Order: sequence, then structure tokens, then C-alpha cells
Amino acid sequence: MIVLSLLDTDLYKFSMMQVVLHHFPGAQVEYRFHCRTEGVDLAPCIEEVREELAQLYSLRFRDEELDYLRTLRFLSSDFIDFLGLFHLNPKYVQIGAGEEPGSLDITIRGPWLHTILFEIPLLAIVNEVYFRRNAVDVDHEDGRRRLRDKIDLLRADSRHAGCRIADYGTRRRFSRDWQEEVLQTLLRGLGDQLAGTSNVWFAMRQGMTPLGTMAHEFLQACQALGPRLRDSQVFALETWAQEYRGDLGIALSDTYGMDAFLNDFDMYFCKLFDGARHDSGDPFVWGDRLLEHYRSNRVDSSNKVLVFSDSLDIPKVLRLYEHFHGRCKLAFGVGTNLTNDLGPKPLNIVIKMVGCNGQPVAKLTDSPGKTMCRDVGYVAYLRRVFDVAEAGS
Repeated sequence: MIVLSLLDTDLYKFSMMQVVLHHFPGAQVEYRFHCRTEGVDLAPCIEEVREELAQLYSLRFRDEELDYLRTLRFLSSDFIDFLGLFHLNPKYVQIGAGEEPGSLDITIRGPWLHTILFEIPLLAIVNEVYFRRNAVDVDHEDGRRRLRDKIDLLRADSRHAGCRIADYGTRRRFSRDWQEEVLQTLLRGLGDQLAGTSNVWFAMRQGMTPLGTMAHEFLQACQALGPRLRDSQVFALETWAQEYRGDLGIALSDTYGMDAFLNDFDMYFCKLFDGARHDSGDPFVWGDRLLEHYRSNRVDSSNKVLVFSDSLDIPKVLRLYEHFHGRCKLAFGVGTNLTNDLGPKPLNIVIKMVGCNGQPVAKLTDSPGKTMCRDVGYVAYLRRVFDVAEAGS
């Protein structure tokens, strides 16, 4: 069994799920799976993925897991009581062969409150099933050497002593066991330079700090749930602030691109939120623009956090650290490069929200190829509403 606990997911799934319970309990959503890596044959994995899903449906939150969640200051008792009754329901998932040869078609459709926890474990299952079928002779010793090299690189220069990284690699990990070994190695090798992990189960097991706030799906859903499409980003940030009252204060900046984010992220939000997370486009340009935005709004950026999480490796982390160190607080979430760097090419797979309450939703990022929506007319309309040019144009 690949997934052994419903805690084996990213923290932001729980922080968003609590907002859904309290503010949008009746929302209906749709998610779709997509493999961005070309030439991958996932068709032979279908039956095994179904078998793993059948076992996932049997999981419930254990008492010790609920007790652990109660130690997280921002999770409310009524939400954790709800999780005590929760389980993943198979009626909300359809899985089969896609239209293209070798492709996998996964659709998740149902109440947002009851489907939000599918994404991360399902992606982890697809990854592990694929790699245990196609990478049976993988050299784990080579992976361990690569990991030691990353640790050595982070610790090689005393000027980088304040550079801290976190594990964001659950969704694209090589396997559950490998992710745990990576975390244990990082704990021994990095000490305080390891800030934590997005994975709640491993955070509980290893005594680490769980990290995360919001994902794109939260801001996307607000396109259908807010009072007006143009105000959906502001509505999402306001709703988040109402729920957490200043806690979990990292805003996701690229659902509509950086221009649209800065237009909405006014002095009020600059002061209210602790910082913002980068997930597409040039991170150096993004960071410089955000720091200038703080300055123009008369906000001291030295107390603000810039979180970088887009396709990071350790050399890129260090370049970003050197560029921004001393100008603000910094955080780095490293994903695939930590948990799936054993030689075989990692899969770039995603499960994205594509609909909410019967209407399309989408994100418009600053990177070409990341927009995922089957309704091209809606994407064009969304670009007009937010005055966003197509990435790369």
C-alpha cells in the first residue's frame, strides 16, 4: 500500500479545507489529471492505480493523527472533529484510459469539501506505480550520493548559513519510502537549515515543522464563488484573512500573473499578509518587483517573506539567496529535485481544478504551458478581465 495515512498530504490541503468547511461547504468542483511530460505510457498503470485507490478509500484519520492536528494553532476544533468523520469516497473519482495513446484520464467531481484531499495522494500513487514498473533497477546509492552533494553544497560556504530549505516534494516523489529517507538524511545533514516539510504525516513522524498556506485551487474556485470575477482575487485574500486573522499569511501571487496580483495586493494586503509565494515566471524579476511594490506602499520589506517554490534545485536556491539576502526574509520549497532525483526522468504530472459550481475556472500564470482549462473561450475572457497577456507572447 503506497499511502498509509490521510495525513500523507500537503499542509495547505488542510488549511484550504478548513476555509471550505467554514465558508463554502456547498461548493461543487471538478479536477482533471494531466501529464505534462511527453511520450510517457501510463496506460499499463491503470489497474494498479485503481487497486491503490481502493485501499486509499479504506483509510480514516486515527486518534493520534487528530491529536497531532489539534497541536497546530490555526486548525479549529470543529474542523478536526469533522475530519474524525471523514473518508474519501470512490463515487467522486473516475479513472481510465485517455483519448491519446498511453494517456491516463482521471476526473474528480463532487463537493469541494469531500474531494479536496484526493489530489496529493493520488499523484503520489500514480508516480510510485509508474516508477516501480519502469525503474526497477534504479541505483539508490547514486540517489544518496546526489543528496549528499546537495547537502554539502548548502553547507559549503558560511555565507549561506542562513539559507534554509523545506521539502515540497510529496506529489512527485519517487516513492513514499524514498521521501522518508530523504527527510531523515536532510535532518541529519542540514540541522537548522532544514525549515520543515509540506507533508503533514512526515512532519508528525519526524518531529518537523509542517509548512504551507494556500494553493491555486483556492483562488480559482473564488472565480465562481465571489461576487464578481474581476474581484475574485481580492475576495479570496479577504476570505483567507477572515478565517485565519493574520495567521498563515503567505499569499500565492501567480493565479492571474504578477501584474494582476500587484494591482490587487494593495497597502492593506501588503501590511496584512506576511509575504507572498512565487510559483511561475522569472523568480529574480518577481522578487525585485515585489520588494519595489512594498517600498512604493511604504512597507518595510525586511520583515516580509518571499517564498520560492517553482522548479528549484540547490544551485538556484543559492543564487536566489545571494540576490535577496538582507533585503527581506526568505524561504525555499524544493520539490522534485529532492524527492525524485535518482536518475530516471521525473514525471511532470498535475491534478488541477477546472470547474466550480458548474462554471469553468483557470489560472493564468507567468510561465507558458501551465494554464490548464478545456474552455479556451473562458481563458480568453479571463485574460481580458484581468488584462493579462498570454505567457511567452
